[in-house]
Formats: sequence, structure tokens, C-alpha cells
Amino acid sequence: MTYTEELVAVLAACELFAGLDRSMLAVVAGLVRQETLPAGAIIFHQGDTGASMYFVKSGHVVSMARDVDGNEREVYEFGPGRFFGEMSIIDNAPRSATCEVLEEAELLILDAIDFYRIVWEHADIGVLMLVRMAKIMAGWLDEASIFLQDIVRWGETARKRAVIDEMSGLFNRRFLEEAMRSRLSRHAGRVPVSALLMLDIDNFHEINNRLGSEAGDAVIASAGAIYSTLMPENGVAARLAGDEFAFFLPGLDCAAAFELAEVIRAASEQLFLEFRPGPEAAPVKASLSVSLGVAAAPAHAGDAKGLYQAADKALFMAKESGRNRVVVFPDSNKT
Repeated sequence: MTYTEELVAVLAACELFAGLDRSMLAVVAGLVRQETLPAGAIIFHQGDTGASMYFVKSGHVVSMARDVDGNEREVYEFGPGRFFGEMSIIDNAPRSATCEVLEEAELLILDAIDFYRIVWEHADIGVLMLVRMAKIMAGWLDEASIFLQDIVRWGETARKRAVIDEMSGLFNRRFLEEAMRSRLSRHAGRVPVSALLMLDIDNFHEINNRLGSEAGDAVIASAGAIYSTLMPENGVAARLAGDEFAFFLPGLDCAAAFELAEVIRAASEQLFLEFRPGPEAAPVKASLSVSLGVAAAPAHAGDAKGLYQAADKALFMAKESGRNRVVVFPDSNKT
């Protein structure tokens, strides 16, 4: 078997050339070049420019695309008879994925100039190739849509994990601090009206010690569920750590923030949970009370750090003065 005959046999097994007779395949065989690449070789990277398409004679090639968080995920695996890289010569587009050799691969390479030579000089072959390519790519797009949906879902989950505290279902400290910095540094020359509430669950460690950590976790989850329903539309409810919560309230002045803090305190008192300290133990009811500190900008601070410190100081005053109360910075008598 001559080299050309060998290439014709290889091309005949390629899905792109189904329907071409041997004379047509011989034309294509005269324009491709062959290359052998070892396992691990990168054929091209996502974003690269390119002017060639590839046919797998033997071995396997994997394509990987970056998801929304910059991580590479496998899209396709190309085995013998498959082709890839066609969009760079049809659409003159950057490579949409990175292609890497999984196991030593023999590739047939068709450069863009030769692809278009087929289209213009051998129209019968070109038409058959383009029609076949369109059908194959339509199937690939169906597969790709599933992959893209997975990427979107995975990316959304990842972003959610980055800003949400899983136990409480509220935002985490990182998101709260970013929201405060963004809001309070947005307006040059004046500090926008905002308030911050800081909250501690009273005697939380006693619940953990008496009823166990699972009971403590249930308290955090239940409190988070209630607090999320009490926030105004643009408010940010966050769990800082342990039994510490904070509520950032853009647009609320000190008086309005105090009223909301009292609503939160009263709602916490209405939360009754029942636990069994052990397998044979009788159910034990746990009730909650909370202490809150209130601070507002620009009344008490001009930036995020100052507002945080003022609210934290007010919370300390609330706990020192008997707990289960709301204290506004710096007025420790308003309860």
C-alpha cells in the first residue's frame, strides 16, 4: 500500500469524509500532512490564533475550556476518525479550547489555505465536506450546550460558596465588608447614610455545652432563616463567625436602624427549639435572646472600618449592661 493509499484509507474512516469516493479522498490526501505527538503535548491553547484543522489517525486528544472561575474542564475527547480545530479556519476565530494529547497521537493536519483550495478548486468535494461538517457540528453543539449549562451551574455554586455562610444561609463576613466598603466609599465628599447592627446570641456557649454542637448548629441555621426575612430590600444580613451576626443597612439612619434592631431582638425571643441531649433523654426546649449594637454613618463614623468599630463597641455595651437589649453607640441608655 502506498503512502497516499494509506492516507485515503485513514480519511475514509473519518466522519467528516463520509460520502466521498476514493478519487475525492485522494485529492484531500494530497493536501494533508502528518505529525506524531507524544502524550502530554499541547497542540494549541484556548485563545491562540490558528490556521489548521486536525484529524486523529490514532491515539486520543482531549479539549479543555476554562469555566467562569478560570478552571479548565474537559469538553470533548477526540479518538480515531474525529476532527477538531475547524472553527479557526472557517470563522477565523481564536481557539475556543485547549487541546492536549492524552496518549501518543498521529494527526493529519489540513491548513486553511489547502482547505479553501479544496472548496474553490474542487467544489463537489467542498460542498460535501461543508454539509457533513455542519451536521457533525450541530451534534457537538448539543453536547456543548449541556457542558455550558454545567459550567454555569458550577460557576454559580462556586460564586455562592464564596460569599454565603453555609450554616446560616446568610452572607459571610467577606461579602459584608465588601458591601460596606463599596457603599461608604462610593460618594466623594460626603458619607452616604447607612447603619450597621452587630448581634451576639446570648449565652450561646451554654447551648453548645448543654445540648451539643448539633443543637448549636440548629440554632444558627434557625436564626439565619429568621434574620434573612427581616432585611429590607437592599440590606445585607451576614454571619461573621460562631454566634456573631451583622446587618448592613444602606439608607437607614440611626433611628430606623434601632427600630429594626428591636424587631430582630423580639423575633429572636420568639424562636423556641426542641432538642434531645441524648438518645434516651427527654426533649429539652431552648429559647433565645440576643444583644445588639447599633451605629450609623455619618453620625458615628465616616468609613466602613469606623462604622464596624462603633457598632462593635455598642454591642459590647449591650452585653455588659445585661444582655437581651439594643444599645446605640454612644448612648448606652437607649434600650
